[in-house]
Amino acid sequence: MFVGLWLAASASAGSWADAMFEDLAKDFGSVPRGPAVTHPFRLTNSTGQTVHISGVRVSCGCTSAQVLRDTLAPGESTAIQATMDTHRFVGIKNVTIYVTFDQPQWEEVRLWVQANGRDDITVSPEAFALGRAKRGSSPSASVTIAFLDGQSQILDVQRESNYVQTTLKEVRREAGNVAYQLTATVRPDAPVGKWFSDVWLKTNNPAMPRVRVPLNVEIESGLNVSPPAVTLGDVKPGGEAARKVIVRGTNPFRITKVQGTDDQLSVRDNTPESKTVHVLTVTFKPKAAGDLTRKLKVFTDLKEDGEIEFEAKALVSK
Repeated sequence: MFVGLWLAASASAGSWADAMFEDLAKDFGSVPRGPAVTHPFRLTNSTGQTVHISGVRVSCGCTSAQVLRDTLAPGESTAIQATMDTHRFVGIKNVTIYVTFDQPQWEEVRLWVQANGRDDITVSPEAFALGRAKRGSSPSASVTIAFLDGQSQILDVQRESNYVQTTLKEVRREAGNVAYQLTATVRPDAPVGKWFSDVWLKTNNPAMPRVRVPLNVEIESGLNVSPPAVTLGDVKPGGEAARKVIVRGTNPFRITKVQGTDDQLSVRDNTPESKTVHVLTVTFKPKAAGDLTRKLKVFTDLKEDGEIEFEAKALVSK
């Protein structure tokens, strides 16, 4: 069945519009009925011309699709966000999403999503939602998977990302039903940024050989700055404006230099010793009229993620 889905997607590939997409098909595998499952079909405008998405429609009301941005300049990216409502079907459901372009010329791309809605399995909570975590930490979460058919068992756990580590243990077995606790932990060297992955459970049930448990996390840098953009207000030539900026780290650090300063814009570290929080004073003394927009880069003695930027803005009027 999955092979058929893949072949159908491959058969439609070949147009300039198809070539912009990272993938044309998504199989969610076996999923418990109830939670919505989503997938972003990402695309990048590689045509060298402006691209416009004029419409998106679906072949079944159990699925919705939304374009996040309909006009793309060359090199820009967007996604078609596909969502399947598992309340609305039992068993295998295959849905086609039609994406219509009218610039630079008319074309239609077909995307496919598929899921196997099951009443004999529950996953609680529905996903590993790890929220925000500092780089260098090891965030983790657990879900409970229960099989209600009296025969299904988990044979193996497969991870799409090497940054995710899992442990599985059986927590209940009664009247033929079995429940497992699955724990996912993100490695401390996971890259900074928002990212999404899937953990797949291999079972002994041929009707649902693979069960998907999604994982999402946002890994933050070892440093953060507040505010990320400091507004110095309206300053006259010869005048002065100053604002505070706070730089925080997960470990104690020293600020070694600040790049982007000059004889009009200066930054002073009010916390010269090694600490997890540093208070900076940004001072602006304009000599002539002209608005200011400047990127300032803070360097620290941290070995990893030891740099961070913030922006300074000011209006200078006569």
